Amino acid sequence: MPLDQSFVGRTYPPTEPYEVGREKIREFAEAIGDANPAYTDVAAAKALGHAEAVAPPTFPFLITYRAAAQVVDDPDLGLDYSRVVHGDQKFTYIRPVRAGDRLSVTVTIDAIKSMAGNDLLTVRGDVHDADGDHVVTATMMLVARAPEED
Repeated sequence: MPLDQSFVGRTYPPTEPYEVGREKIREFAEAIGDANPAYTDVAAAKALGHAEAVAPPTFPFLITYRAAAQVVDDPDLGLDYSRVVHGDQKFTYIRPVRAGDRLSVTVTIDAIKSMAGNDLLTVRGDVHDADGDHVVTATMMLVARAPEED
């Protein structure tokens, strides 16, 4: 059964703040194999005009994916997560994520489409810092595959 279109535009409460630490940035950069010194060396980051070590561009996935659990776990939406695959991801930056940032995510369902029996769910995560300033928007598409026919 297709997902209910009335959920488009639904916004969930902001998450508790996540404090971005230098060690988390280093671990993430190491995990993705990116040796950019601006991620691990404050002096290198400052040489590039940043006040603190910055995170790799895909780092916000850590917190926006967790925040998207509010959508996935919403019993009224009726999403069968056992059938979900991650279809697409993009980030739109206002400024880089920095060590010391305290970030909260507000998640919104931007679109629900059905194609060939599959549901395509577009979820937007707007990330703000402790001052309420917009830092980045992460947009992900989740694909709920159609049940297999017998």
